[in-house]
Amino acid sequence: MTVQIDVLLIGQGLAGSLLAWELMQRQLRILVVDDGAENASQVAAGLINPVTGQRLVKQGGIETLLPAAVHAYQQLGMQFRQTFYMQIPMLKILRTANELSMAERRLAQPDYRDYLVGLAPAPTGINAPYGVLQQRQTGYLRTEALLSQLRDFLSNKNCYRHNSLQYNDISLEPALQWRGIYPRHIVFCEGYQAIANPWFRYLPFQLAKGEILGCESRQDIPQHILNYGHWLIPLEASRFKTGATFDTRQLDTLPTRQAQTALLESLRSVCPLQQAPDIYQHRAGIRPATLDKQPFIGTHPRYPQLHIFNGFGAKGSVAIPWYAARFADYLQQQAGLPPVCDIRRYDETYFPA
Repeated sequence: MTVQIDVLLIGQGLAGSLLAWELMQRQLRILVVDDGAENASQVAAGLINPVTGQRLVKQGGIETLLPAAVHAYQQLGMQFRQTFYMQIPMLKILRTANELSMAERRLAQPDYRDYLVGLAPAPTGINAPYGVLQQRQTGYLRTEALLSQLRDFLSNKNCYRHNSLQYNDISLEPALQWRGIYPRHIVFCEGYQAIANPWFRYLPFQLAKGEILGCESRQDIPQHILNYGHWLIPLEASRFKTGATFDTRQLDTLPTRQAQTALLESLRSVCPLQQAPDIYQHRAGIRPATLDKQPFIGTHPRYPQLHIFNGFGAKGSVAIPWYAARFADYLQQQAGLPPVCDIRRYDETYFPA
């Protein structure tokens, strides 16, 4: 029996899941195929932080991306009757005179006022020699809970298939086909595994391994997100997460003793009164970051039925909802893609005329 659908999506990480949800809201017939292996979205903390880095730079397009993300997660929360986006203020630990100077400069800039509150002394138990910068519109996405709900939802609609996709099972001629499924489009949302995709591995990914600890403390933990190069996110009861490491060389998903040691030492330097916490979870994932720090979205230059929706790196929680809507518009031929994310920016390099 042959089945005709609009879109076959490969991968049920955050990108594939939110794109699938967006397409279903538009009444498109979809199928999501996923091998069920743990992906980077499940490991990630889902941190949302509009102003990042040592220079406290506002994320590009955040004025558009953040409201779209919050709205999407609220809608999903109403659908599934639980909260997915946890909004929690953040304290940026200021450790040098330069960091304090940069914080003062940003606070004086009007376009940062929506995201930065002011300077404050270090709270009790926090080592911040130059005080803290109070940030707002920050929080984290309960990514694992959201992906689990969406997987169940897709399964109940017969729109999910647990399957390990082999690229040579896809036929392009005489019609696009995979195992008796005839889609109008195939969209690859594979995360870091795109480096093995025969159609899209030409794109310059810049993968990075990240490790995160789930910890339980015997003492009180801060009720703010702490940002000190690494971060601490308070969870329920006395639990928290801390992360994340950044390794561009050892690209596997195996937790390491070195990362655990580095994260705990970093935590101890900021929270010196915290005794060694109990570690109940230690996970590693590979971020699908890109060379130019912009997503990879668009259509293969030679196969117009094949598309990619990938490359969100560590900023996926805030960026994917808005880009999913733009990509859905594009698939429905209602609009072009934003040039900043369109993979056509690499056509001349890899597919010269």
